[in-house]
Amino acid sequence: MGLINRFSTFVIASALALGGTAAPSLGQEKYPSRTIEFVAAFPGGSGADVLVRYFAQKIGQLTGATTFVTNKPGAGGNIATEYTVRAKPDGYTIYIHSGSSVASSQMLMKAPTYDVAKDLQVAATINQQAFMIAVDKASPYSTLQDLTTAMKEKKENASYGIATATGKILGVLYSTKAGISPIQVSYKQSSDATNDMKSGTIDFAIIDPVLALAQQRNGESRLLAIASGTRMKSAPDVPTMTEGGVAGINLIGWFAAMVPAQTPKPIVDQINGWFKEILAQPDTVKFVQDNGGDVFVNAPEKGQELLKHSLVEWGEYIKIADIPKN
Repeated sequence: MGLINRFSTFVIASALALGGTAAPSLGQEKYPSRTIEFVAAFPGGSGADVLVRYFAQKIGQLTGATTFVTNKPGAGGNIATEYTVRAKPDGYTIYIHSGSSVASSQMLMKAPTYDVAKDLQVAATINQQAFMIAVDKASPYSTLQDLTTAMKEKKENASYGIATATGKILGVLYSTKAGISPIQVSYKQSSDATNDMKSGTIDFAIIDPVLALAQQRNGESRLLAIASGTRMKSAPDVPTMTEGGVAGINLIGWFAAMVPAQTPKPIVDQINGWFKEILAQPDTVKFVQDNGGDVFVNAPEKGQELLKHSLVEWGEYIKIADIPKN
């Protein structure tokens, strides 16, 4: 036996004698062994940013890894999505965002520069949630029926604010099904829309449940309806749009942790395990519900199927709402 072969046999035998298998190949590192970057699609302090920072901190505590959040706001989340798609697929860039919004934003682009079904991998789903229709606390409208009646009377003199693709679609669906014709006003952030709502510039706003419930708790706004087909555990006192006289709307969104495609499956599975463990903790369940969502746990394969389905589903919503692509 030559010197090299005798040495190789010694290394393997030594590893087995220590109760393990042969040592990892050169260049292979334990995951995680470096800082993990979490990507948020909205500015610091926004509802989505709060959710991203919560899970970044939780995963840091669980794994011992250093974590930080990068905010990439703009273009309805497309800037953050493209940033993630272009990142190295090594598990050190994790994008926490609404999977349904990722799908709808792509479907609203004339010439998308990526295909989320091929360029992103869902590592874990986090929650299900639905947007809400809100009015200022001083508004004369107490129910969705009140708002619809007033909007019919005001016709084109009525207006409402949105800041996301989901809000845009829900606004058009509501207007079409209710037979109203308010002007849709787009904002960079949902908080800008609610500020104009408070000043009376617009009549109502369609906002994400994180901001909606926070403002309700603070007594700043009144929530008239939620876009889900049935009431949600996180907002049991908010009636559905069907209850408010506008049937046929069941617009459910879902948040997920996503990584660049080609991220090794063992790493994807490891990330999934982290979220599954964290989402089982009572304080996390409370956090998710306080922020307008119901816990939603799936394997990566199921999450990826859901992303692909959302592309088809939101493509149909966009056609129904006759929303032009940008």
